[in-house]
Amino acid sequence: MATHCVDRELLNDWHIVADRESLSQDKPFPTRLLGVDLIVRERAESFEVIRDDTGVALKSAERYGFIWACLGTPRRDIVFIPEANEADRHLVSGGSIAVKVSGLRAVENFLDMGHFPFVHTGWLGEEPHTEVAPYNVEITAEDEVLATECKFYQPIASPTAREGFVVDYIYKVIRPYTVALYKSNPIQKHRLDVITLFVQPVDEENCIAHPYLCYLKDGMEAATVRSFMQLIFAQDKPILENQVPKRLPLDPRAETPIRADAVSVSYRRWLRDRAVTYGAIPAQV
Repeated sequence: MATHCVDRELLNDWHIVADRESLSQDKPFPTRLLGVDLIVRERAESFEVIRDDTGVALKSAERYGFIWACLGTPRRDIVFIPEANEADRHLVSGGSIAVKVSGLRAVENFLDMGHFPFVHTGWLGEEPHTEVAPYNVEITAEDEVLATECKFYQPIASPTAREGFVVDYIYKVIRPYTVALYKSNPIQKHRLDVITLFVQPVDEENCIAHPYLCYLKDGMEAATVRSFMQLIFAQDKPILENQVPKRLPLDPRAETPIRADAVSVSYRRWLRDRAVTYGAIPAQV
């Protein structure tokens, strides 16, 4: 198993390495990114991210309450979340959750509506509402995987939901390890709550999930948003950690897809097209 990443797509991009809330001025914060051990140090009002093996300081930044770093030369900016600039939203970290699986598996699980009734019973799904209706998937002009017209019945779709309803979903894979979900708000029907999952690839078979929540404030406290997200992710974690293999197979013949997996099939193809192999089992030529 490779320990260090050679994928330029990943090395020259930004990744979260710490939640700002977890840093202390008195103590360096150790972490790992793409197989490289790092130290995050807070200094007065700033911070630095240093490679543990060479002592070299990486390019780093703070955004959305997280510390970001790039192991190479950034070829684009940190992911932009326009909803983070809207004053009537709670902007909440869902915590940093270590998961013993490839980060690519974590992204794919986030895209999977089919597991709602079985893993999130009574919350995001319930029997007999188990069918995933057909939906559309495309690669956008911005080179993102976009799934639209996703609909699923949910008993408690969000902390403000008082009854079950069919929820409209939009999924967007923005970067190989970053995926966003836009879902119906039960109070403001014309607007969407947003969850962005930033996955920190620790190594090929371990990751840290950093959910970032942009929920409309109507009828809800920020702590409730955070608790709801942590409840849902706690249900996902054991399922993810039991995935075999831990890395994501990119060969289209490796795992048999069904119609409900259309976005997953597109995601794997999109990774292959970008020569992303870290955390994956590459397709055989």
